[in-house]
Amino acid sequence: MTIDRLNPMDPIQPKKPAGAERADRNARSDSVNLSSEALEKAELFRVIELVKTAPDERADKIAELKARIDDPNYIDETVLSGTADRILDQLL
Repeated sequence: MTIDRLNPMDPIQPKKPAGAERADRNARSDSVNLSSEALEKAELFRVIELVKTAPDERADKIAELKARIDDPNYIDETVLSGTADRILDQLL
């Protein structure tokens, strides 16, 4: 008994499909070019994210202001009038 082939494909050395060969050539030559505008925007985005994650308070300034307020000689008419003037400037 003999078994004949059903199609002309050689079972020992199958041929590669043409699409696979083309994909291999393109994979080696792919590249990405970014414009200078895109690079600048990426840097700006990185800086904005860095600022967002930074703490809002500066401990040294807070400690200095607390020490000033605790001093009874600090609060006088000059400080009170200056503070009032700044509040009114922001409201108007």
